[in-house]
Amino acid sequence: MSSKQQRINLAGIVVDLVDQPLAIQQIIDRTHATTSPVTADAEPPLSVVSANLDHIAQFGRGGRWQETLGDSLRPTIQPIALDAESAQGGEPMEWLTLLDGAPLVAQATKLTGRSWPRLAGSDLIGPLLDEAQRSGATVGFLGGSYLIQRLLSRQLTRGRPDLVIAGMWSPDRADLADHKKSLDLARTIRESGAQLLIVGLGKPRQELWMAKYGNATGAGVLLAFGAVVDFLAGAIQRAPDWASEHGLEWAWRLALEPRRLARRYLVDDPPSLLQLRRDSSTISPAATPANSSLTLSRDDLASGEPDGSFVPVGAPADVVVYIVTYNSESSLAPLMTSLRREAKTLRLRVIVADNDSADGTLHELRSYPDAYTLSTGGNLGYASGINAAHRVSGDTRAVLVLNPDLEVMPGSITALHRRLVATGAGLVVPKLLETDGSIYESLRREPTVTTAFGDALFGAKWPTRPGWLAETDYASETYQHAHRIDWASGAALMVRSDLAKRLGDWDERFFLYSEEVDYFRRARETGETAWYEPASTMVHHGGGSGTSASLNALLAVNRVRYVRKYHDARYARWFRNGVALTELLRLYKPTRLEIFRTIMDEASWGSLPGPTPAERLLHVLDGFPRGTIIIPAHNEAAVIGRTLRSLQPVVDTGNIEVIVACNGCTDNSAEIARGFFGVTVLEVGTASKTAALNEADAIASFWPRLYLDADIPISPTTLRLVLERLKRGDVLAARPAYRYDDSGASWTVKSFYRARRRLPSTDEALWGAGAYGLTKSGHARFGIFPSLTADDLFIDQQFEHSEKAIMYTPPVAVSTPRTSSSLLAILRRNYRGQAEMLSSRATGGVQATAPYSTTRRTVRELVGAIHGPMSAFDALIYAGYVAAARLYRLGGKRTASTIWERDTSSRQ
Repeated sequence: MSSKQQRINLAGIVVDLVDQPLAIQQIIDRTHATTSPVTADAEPPLSVVSANLDHIAQFGRGGRWQETLGDSLRPTIQPIALDAESAQGGEPMEWLTLLDGAPLVAQATKLTGRSWPRLAGSDLIGPLLDEAQRSGATVGFLGGSYLIQRLLSRQLTRGRPDLVIAGMWSPDRADLADHKKSLDLARTIRESGAQLLIVGLGKPRQELWMAKYGNATGAGVLLAFGAVVDFLAGAIQRAPDWASEHGLEWAWRLALEPRRLARRYLVDDPPSLLQLRRDSSTISPAATPANSSLTLSRDDLASGEPDGSFVPVGAPADVVVYIVTYNSESSLAPLMTSLRREAKTLRLRVIVADNDSADGTLHELRSYPDAYTLSTGGNLGYASGINAAHRVSGDTRAVLVLNPDLEVMPGSITALHRRLVATGAGLVVPKLLETDGSIYESLRREPTVTTAFGDALFGAKWPTRPGWLAETDYASETYQHAHRIDWASGAALMVRSDLAKRLGDWDERFFLYSEEVDYFRRARETGETAWYEPASTMVHHGGGSGTSASLNALLAVNRVRYVRKYHDARYARWFRNGVALTELLRLYKPTRLEIFRTIMDEASWGSLPGPTPAERLLHVLDGFPRGTIIIPAHNEAAVIGRTLRSLQPVVDTGNIEVIVACNGCTDNSAEIARGFFGVTVLEVGTASKTAALNEADAIASFWPRLYLDADIPISPTTLRLVLERLKRGDVLAARPAYRYDDSGASWTVKSFYRARRRLPSTDEALWGAGAYGLTKSGHARFGIFPSLTADDLFIDQQFEHSEKAIMYTPPVAVSTPRTSSSLLAILRRNYRGQAEMLSSRATGGVQATAPYSTTRRTVRELVGAIHGPMSAFDALIYAGYVAAARLYRLGGKRTASTIWERDTSSRQ
């Protein structure tokens, strides 16, 4: 095929502009040029397809099978050798895409300024068969029913008696969807000696089959000519000339076969017509075909030869495997054994991040001493485990995230790596099988309101429904062919190493479930693509860490959280309704009522499974990071001991400095603090929190520093995570997650905090947890703490969003007031602090990155969080308390600045 051949791009399809004689010549020449088996001087096989509106809908830009086929500038990257039961590929296949359909002909004329003929398969087949008969080429027919093929045989015998027919094959759809049977079919065709294979399986099945198995047939040319077999057999009447000449052949065929063709012509094709007109262009004559191959070159691999062992940290690796374990003892052996086998063909590094397993997982891992095992410090979630592994990944070409309950089939990691290299994709996922060999439907579409309601109404029924009504892709053919995807199950995915570095951490807000949806989306937003590679197969044995009603509820809730992250409140509300409807329509099933209640009661989301600290501190305390903890205390004798007891294990490591700054204390807080080993106690005469912070800063030795309220116990796991986050240097400030402990509180106080839990802004600021950390550079932003009541609000306002980290650690417990009067006292103090900030800012006393007043935002969030009578009632209680506290100040009853309003009810 000439590299100077004129080409155009029609909605993502590269079309070759040729006239009929040239097309026939190229096809016949290639029929005789290819020999079987392929020799060094033989030309690769040629697949010929016709581009019409349906072709654009299937294979064009944004189509389901975009980039699955090749073109004359990009040979196929999915050939499969005849003996390839694994992922080993053959030589690339070349493609010729012909102009078909009146709209495409018109667009080609518009782009090039000259007219081009319509080259439909039904128009070309007669001259091609005549040339084949003349030249002695053997012809095979794939497709059509047995009856149609009998009719075809008679017609050809009468009309072209000298045509050499190698064979006719009529596989059913189940055989075409079966990899082994398709290979057997290709072997049979090869043995027949067919040089010109006419494939009439219908679009897109015929093109997909040719792309995957075309090389294995041994044919020199494969023609994807759809209904040609039916036309030749006389089973379908061709449109009259007047219809074809006026671009109405589609209407003729629709009238003949309305049930089969209505969706194609009336639903799928109109959007393709619009796309054709707005997304088409010419291609430079200088464009030359790319060299495509599924063979990994030396440049694609790390230095060194694989020998079956796992590569140590610090040495270059082809692929680094991340495995996050949690009570995974029973499932690890099949995975590790299969990885050991894969390490004979690729240099693999295996990193296992254990989430505080309580079974024999760590003991099992000792059987694989060359796998690098680390403890995350608690059950921190899937995303956190991946992030921990990624921080020690080292030099590699790709990373592969695997569930511990998988088994990797031979050649599967190589197949993923080849697809990554050949397509330039950012992410690639394998085919997942259940233990019984059935397909695990792992491919997904981007969650939308329509997919949520479609899944609610139909579930797994009506698997062929339009994609905009189903998040899961149920179509069996989807799992047979490589193609681009939106996202897939996070059980197994390979990521290009440079993309993994660019995307950074997985979002730890998704403790379990939806973290992979978010990761795929972030990759797509950078312009990267994700691919499905069926040549890579892994078996999902299941049950790795178990499941429960609460985990199923978390799955549903995290779907809502994901949509909230990327859409406005109204859209997210409709999506949540769709998720709730899914459970409502299935209340007859066990646990679905509990899930439905959880979805509807947002205040309960905080009690869903989340990060928990390690039960055994050995791994947490080992190599504990250095830092200082500063605790201001004003008459905190009732609680200071509890907080210091939580810190004693880390103090004993010798790496943590604890300073308790008692300010204006009249109780025995200082005496209690001195009773703890390794704690430095300061006594500041002034009852001022900020004065205490400044005095402690003056004598502190280490960075980073955590500023901790005296009534906030913190686990070693949480403290370590905060300090390590600050030591990474990419943020200046951080705070841990927190939860409200409202045990013993009055019903109105509980109602207030239920409403507050629903406000998204409470998860976006440094205030609220009673703990925040600063790096040395972060502290230098302001130097000393100004004399303000709201020190945490002041700190939050010093940093841009990108400079601070709201961490999703095992939460610290924030005790709420128990009584209404104590709650009002706290609120009055908060609003006094805000007023001081506004006043100081107005006079130039302090600087900030954002306004201090958040009233309007809070009102919007409060109203937006109303989803029913209970949430509406809680919102009213919240508004009532806020109004009472504000009116207290407006009424002139202002607390003297020397008095610290405090909650005494929770310190009993």
